[in-house]
Amino acid sequence: MSKKIYIIHENDDWTSHLTKRLDELNLPYEAWHLDKGIIDLTSIPPEGVFYNRMSASSHTRDHRFAPELTGGVLDWLEFHNRKVFNSSNALRLELSKIKQYTALEVNGIRTPRTIGAVGREQIIEAAKNLGTAPFITKHNRAGKGLGVQLFQTVESLELHVNSPAFEESVDGITLIQEYIQSPDSSITRAEFVGGKYVYSVRVDTSEGFELCPADACQIGDLFCPVGEEVEIRPKFEIVEAVDHDLIERYEAFLKAVKIDVAGIECIKNAAGEIFTYDVNTNTNYNSEAETKAEKYGMLELAKFLREALERI
Repeated sequence: MSKKIYIIHENDDWTSHLTKRLDELNLPYEAWHLDKGIIDLTSIPPEGVFYNRMSASSHTRDHRFAPELTGGVLDWLEFHNRKVFNSSNALRLELSKIKQYTALEVNGIRTPRTIGAVGREQIIEAAKNLGTAPFITKHNRAGKGLGVQLFQTVESLELHVNSPAFEESVDGITLIQEYIQSPDSSITRAEFVGGKYVYSVRVDTSEGFELCPADACQIGDLFCPVGEEVEIRPKFEIVEAVDHDLIERYEAFLKAVKIDVAGIECIKNAAGEIFTYDVNTNTNYNSEAETKAEKYGMLELAKFLREALERI
C-alpha cells in the first residue's frame, strides 16, 4: 500500500477546505472521520503521515465520544512510531482550557486570571474568590464560544447558574475568568503551521467574544457573523503589525508542548498588557480575509503535509 496523508477529524465541513488544497497539489490522502470506529491494537497502522484536527466542540455535532476515540487512535499510531502532527499532547490541550493555561504559564506566556469549578455552588464561590468584576464564564472543554457569558456581578451569575438557562460544560468544569477589556474591541489570532508563524488576523469582537473564523456562533443574544455581511470594519482582517517577541514565545511554546498546527488568540488591554486565552489545535481560516491578503493557511498546511510525506 502506498503512503498517504491521513486526516483525523469529525467535521466534514471544516475538513473539506484542506482536502481541496490537497487535491490541488495532487496529493494522496484519506480522511478518518472518528465519530465511530474501532481501535484494533493487534493491527499495524498504514504508512504515511497523520494529521489530527479533532475538535473540542465535537459534542455539539452529536459526536460526543470522537475525542476519546481519537485519543486511543493517536496512542496506537505513536506506539508504532508513525509521524503524527498535533499528536496526543495536542489533543490533551485542545480538550481542556485549564491544561492550556497551565502550559502557557509554564512557558512564560501570560493568561487571564482563571478559576475552574465543578458544581453550581462552587461556581458562585469561585466568582467570589476571583474578586474582580466584570468577569466571564466559559466551558473548560469548549470551542465555538461555548458557555461564554459576561457578568457584572456575582449576584447576576448566581441567578443565571440557578436558572434553566445554565448549561454545564461537557466535562463538568466551568471556568470563571477575569474580563479583559480591549480598547478597540478586538482580539488577535496568530496562525502557525509546522510550528512556524504564518500570519495574524485581527478579529472584531464588538458583537461578542471568542469569534471563530469559520463558524457562525451564537453567544447569548450576540450573533457572530463570519463575513456574511458587508461591513465598514471587516470582522476578520489579516494584519501586518505583530508583536515579534510574542510570536517567538508562541513558537517556543508550540515546540515545547508538541503542537504543530494551531491558532493562538490573545487580547490587549488599555494598559497595553497582552493576555493569551485560547490555543486552537483545530484551526480554521477566514476565506474573505485570506483572499484580500493573498495568504492561505490551508494551502500552507497542505504544502507542509506534502513535505512531511516526501520525507518518509
